[in-house]
Amino acid sequence: MSEQQGTAQQALTRRITGIETEFGITLTLNGSRRLGPDEIARYMFRPVIAKYGATNIFTPNAGRLYLDVGSHPEFATAECDSVSQLVAHDRAGEVILDRLAVTAEAALADEGIGGKLYLLKNNVDTVGNSYGCHENYLVGRELGLKSLSKLLLPFLVTRQLICGAGKIFLPYPTSPYHNDPVQYCFSQRADHVWEGVSSATTRSRPIINTRDEPHADSNRFRRLHVIVGDSNMSETTTALKIGSTQLVLEMIEAGVELPDFEVANEIKSIRAVSRDMTGRAEIPLRDGGTATALEIQYAFLTAAKKWLEVREETTDNADKGISGAGTPNAEMARIVELWERTLTAVDSGDWSLIERDIDWAIKYSLIKRYLDRGLTLENPKLAQIDLAYHDIRPGRGIFRALEARGAVSRWITDADIEAAVDRAPQTTRAKLRGDFLAAAHCEAAHAAGLKTVVDWTHLKIAGDNPQSVMLGDPFATDNSEVTEMIATLSEGSQEG
Repeated sequence: MSEQQGTAQQALTRRITGIETEFGITLTLNGSRRLGPDEIARYMFRPVIAKYGATNIFTPNAGRLYLDVGSHPEFATAECDSVSQLVAHDRAGEVILDRLAVTAEAALADEGIGGKLYLLKNNVDTVGNSYGCHENYLVGRELGLKSLSKLLLPFLVTRQLICGAGKIFLPYPTSPYHNDPVQYCFSQRADHVWEGVSSATTRSRPIINTRDEPHADSNRFRRLHVIVGDSNMSETTTALKIGSTQLVLEMIEAGVELPDFEVANEIKSIRAVSRDMTGRAEIPLRDGGTATALEIQYAFLTAAKKWLEVREETTDNADKGISGAGTPNAEMARIVELWERTLTAVDSGDWSLIERDIDWAIKYSLIKRYLDRGLTLENPKLAQIDLAYHDIRPGRGIFRALEARGAVSRWITDADIEAAVDRAPQTTRAKLRGDFLAAAHCEAAHAAGLKTVVDWTHLKIAGDNPQSVMLGDPFATDNSEVTEMIATLSEGSQEG
């Protein structure tokens, strides 16, 4: 390995990641819808508005909770630097939203409206509208986005084999695919992206969004914004999605030679991959050749296995008082094992190998029970199962019921999730934001009427003698200026 590769490896195997998830909402009573999404959202966010005076806030765990376009509740995790940490904070967002739903249901009952409020962690509603699950990866500024995208796109086009949420494809009358047959597919999101790389997010959804919004020192970092992925219910699927992508990014930035699979048409190919559950759809390449999704994924997997042999650990931070920073090689080995087992399942057609681990396979195992009894995919009962799989409400959603029975695999524990609900990640910049938020809402700060402003990179105490700090280093967990501002809030005084 060259000296340059070694430097890149050392710098980037500890990577900041985050997930933004939009949720679908509906309220029904005896099978009939009671309110529209905007009205449901108003009930859900009543406690948030009462406490914070806004529907766009940072939560105590340093994540962001807000109402997105279309009245979709959205939760964006705080900055995480390990796969397990991110899985925990992704699940913590579900807990936060479920608690709002519980309160909203009680308010609806008190006002005589009633009904059950459903929170759906999926990507398509019943009339074909799509909402997203966006992934964020901190990358170095040195490698141009064009070069990075060229190497990463073949992986992302075919990644749905290993982390798709699964869906019964029902052609909508207004869809350009309205003549396609009803079938089971790998991905919910594949039919709703229209470009490979673009600065847009809603008008023409791309696989990679290029808007240059690093939320960090722009001279050093770039935020890679991947918006093609499905929302996942399974912790193991989320871990595989994030971990495999991180490994590919590590190899790209370290200069590891990767196979050339530049896809001729990413959008046609991503749809073809989603529809072919054998993984053998031929994907035209720019060099005139073809490759299958399985061939492309196997090539990246082989490279990742070799990379793990030389990948340096970045978890020894005892000198900084930080334990467990970064994703250790042992966890990455779990990801690689699951990656290989998933490809083997697709390749062999024996999906039972992953029916506890990967969303599309878990869901299909449920659907298959009804297909074996003579039902067809067009049957409304199966469409209901497809949808109910994604309900995050405990005791209500199908996946959560499977999880409660121990019928699916776990990546983390319930204790990890509970800890992440109220506590920011302690190994990234999020710790500073979390500490600042706790001080901002303490009794002394409220009594003194101190007002604060928080975003991803700035912390501020407003007033006659404002204090503010910019946090450009997402890995920094200590900052003397933040310490001073926290003292100001905790003491409830702002001296000139």
